[in-house]
Amino acid sequence: MTASSPSTPPDQLVQIDRLKTYYPIRAGLLRRVVGHVRAVDDVSFEILRGEVFGLVGESGCGKTTLGRTLLRLEKATAGEARFDGKDILPLRGDDLRPIRRRMQIIFQDPVGSLNPRMPVSDIIGEGLLAQADDTNGWGDRKVRDKRVGDYLDHVGLRRDYSRRYPHEFSGGQRQRIGIARALALDPEFIFADEPVSALDVSIQSQILNLLVDLRAQFNLTYLFVAHNLSVVQYISDRVGVMYLGKLVELASVDEIYANARHPYTVALLSAVPDPDPRVRKRRIILRGDLPSPAAPPSGCRFHTRCWLREKLGNPENCVTEEPPFRDIGAGHRTACHWAERIPDTLKTISSAPDTAALVTPTADEQEGSAVPAAAAAKSGPSTPA
Repeated sequence: MTASSPSTPPDQLVQIDRLKTYYPIRAGLLRRVVGHVRAVDDVSFEILRGEVFGLVGESGCGKTTLGRTLLRLEKATAGEARFDGKDILPLRGDDLRPIRRRMQIIFQDPVGSLNPRMPVSDIIGEGLLAQADDTNGWGDRKVRDKRVGDYLDHVGLRRDYSRRYPHEFSGGQRQRIGIARALALDPEFIFADEPVSALDVSIQSQILNLLVDLRAQFNLTYLFVAHNLSVVQYISDRVGVMYLGKLVELASVDEIYANARHPYTVALLSAVPDPDPRVRKRRIILRGDLPSPAAPPSGCRFHTRCWLREKLGNPENCVTEEPPFRDIGAGHRTACHWAERIPDTLKTISSAPDTAALVTPTADEQEGSAVPAAAAAKSGPSTPA
């Protein structure tokens, strides 16, 4: 194992510093670069050993690109990504090979991520063969097959499934195969890219519980990307919120769900349905469309849709100054000039008799009905069975 550098605390497995991932926009006959899509733009945070770091945000905000850049599946434009104290972005060839073994990915699509022409034994064993050497003996087919069977056991599948093909399995079983493939190389860090979003709600709870059990069994660290805030709340220790390529808030899961200090996070949480029909919630409706990451707004990137800025009388610094990603206490970090004004503003909104189009009652409040059970189920399990 690589020794941690003096600048990296020993409890930090991953440390990302000012990471940028841009994609060129080409136009014209000569295909000249005329701009860039800023998929990940100046992001900094750390992931502690053994924790689950949840990452949420709208589609297209850069969550998946961030994880893939960390795993060296996408090329970083600038910044540092340190794994166990070592900057992995400059590594190439044989220097990168041992790092690949320690970092793995669970893909979002359990169908598209499995080769339909390969049996399960080859799908899981492919990584073992690529990492085979004289020490581990994974070049031997019998050794590989035994390890494949062991990890099928770990994810709740039968050993004889190794001879079957992906089309013979359900969606949940395919995702278990994907998890077994990620585990087979005995990694320390796993990037789980929306691993339950394509599954039924009942299957989601099974996969979530499996990931929790495997974390304890193998001492794993997760970067867990999801859209479902209830799922993130259940599985995560800390949560980061991304908007338009930027990390706008980061805190422990309990702190961020009870005491959000960025207007975008507050709006996201207001959209989570409550299964208790006695709870009356007011939802914050964001106006306008998500700006293009190729031409992000000046200052705070959220200012074009920010309900807090409107309530405060449209302060100028939201447009002219980019807010620093600052610590407001107890490790709670946010990128908002007016974070401290959010609690009082929310009280004003809640007590106002008419909050216009910006903040509206939920559809169930308007109809005077209880929250449908189906809507509650779609929010994901808070206590999976």
